[in-house]
Amino acid sequence: MTAAFWSQPTTVADVTSTGVAIGALAPVVTPTPAFAQTDLVALSRYFSLLMMRNITSDGYVINDPVSPGAFSVPGCVIAAPSYPANTPGVDQDYVFNWVRDGAITAIEIALADLPPVSGGGVPSLIDYVNFAARCQTNAKKSASVTLGHACFTISGEVRPWSEQNDGPAIQSIAILTLFDQLNGATQTIAKQLVETNLSYLLEVYQNKTTNLWEEYEGYSFFARAVQLRFFREISTNTIGIAVPAGVADAISWLESQLATHWNGQLYMSILDAEAQSGYDANIDIISSVCYGGIEPTDTKLLATAAILRHQWADPSSSNYYPINGADAAKGLGPLFGRYPGDHYDGDVAAPVVGGHPWALCTANFAEFQYRLANAIEANGAIPLDQFSEPFFAELGLGASSSAADASAALRASSDVMLRAIVYHSDHYELSEQFDGTVGYEKSVRNLTWSYASFLSAVRARSAAAPAAKSKPRNSRGPKS
Repeated sequence: MTAAFWSQPTTVADVTSTGVAIGALAPVVTPTPAFAQTDLVALSRYFSLLMMRNITSDGYVINDPVSPGAFSVPGCVIAAPSYPANTPGVDQDYVFNWVRDGAITAIEIALADLPPVSGGGVPSLIDYVNFAARCQTNAKKSASVTLGHACFTISGEVRPWSEQNDGPAIQSIAILTLFDQLNGATQTIAKQLVETNLSYLLEVYQNKTTNLWEEYEGYSFFARAVQLRFFREISTNTIGIAVPAGVADAISWLESQLATHWNGQLYMSILDAEAQSGYDANIDIISSVCYGGIEPTDTKLLATAAILRHQWADPSSSNYYPINGADAAKGLGPLFGRYPGDHYDGDVAAPVVGGHPWALCTANFAEFQYRLANAIEANGAIPLDQFSEPFFAELGLGASSSAADASAALRASSDVMLRAIVYHSDHYELSEQFDGTVGYEKSVRNLTWSYASFLSAVRARSAAAPAAKSKPRNSRGPKS
């Protein structure tokens, strides 16, 4: 929640004889972000620096907070520097490396166009690849996990967690994106890493897996979308990886299976899983545009997006976040959560019915709309049909609207979503969640993915994201 300034009351003891508070006795005064005046592109550069604090190197080493004497190795991307001892009200330890989070972060580093060092390569990306290879080797050695294992310690050791088969796919997408920024020795390691992931995924892509939110095992729309994108990109790669015959079959199969997630109203997050009531509409469908092979112009996706917006931004919805009403009065938002039946707020011992909005979920929705605006502008047409009509109607668009009208409305809508994230940030630092009623940041602090998602959205806003090294062909949505 923001105001012009927040200050702690000053007592007589805090004031000198001249009436001026000094030193440690001065009131705490914290300036808050000027959301309307903030340049989103300029801010994204600052967010990039904040994100980089969560990436270790040979000169920046962290201690495992629950294992004294255990230190990080270079290239570990921690989810957040947050654990129960330093975050009151949070019982989760995020000082671990999640494969998915690390890959999403590596993509942002790669697209930041950092300068190489003498001898070639960007150090943080070289470190990332070597750490990823270390984790993959340790997973291969383990008798209890697969190459889809999702989470490792800061030294790259396997820690008890679930198997998530979107991880090897998005890790490989990251490596295709950053490959040209590696030195020769690391490129060799990177190719071996991707080849191992490719062989593994060709064996398991038809199987169930643990989903994005790490709660259920089934057929995940998100995992399938990310695998689809990887198979498409590897099929046209230019880094010398041989493409097995099975890749073409995998692409066709995933396209057809993604279509089965449509239930007549929306794309369902997970199939053949004992998921709780209220798991749809799930924001992971939108995240599949940002990280997977789903086109933003897919009109069934747009039908899903309309339901997502309604459930959290419409006061008539039972899942409405009150903070979205307060924000709307300021010309901001809305903020988006994970799914309507969410109970997680950073403390699993004290669940909150309905959950809270997340920074990354909101940024992903904004990115999806920017991508849609770009596609409409490029095609000169709005993808309007009986499925997408409610989505466009919410933006005041219809059959008489021009492509220029639509792209402008979509970009303006996304801008105020990103500005809501800025408004509710803690002096620009981003936690995992915002309180759905009052807007204060909550849950784990300085979530790496929060920064990465904001950076990705701003790139889509500028339509300036360079293509991956693999030069993928134009991707399509699920086959109908």
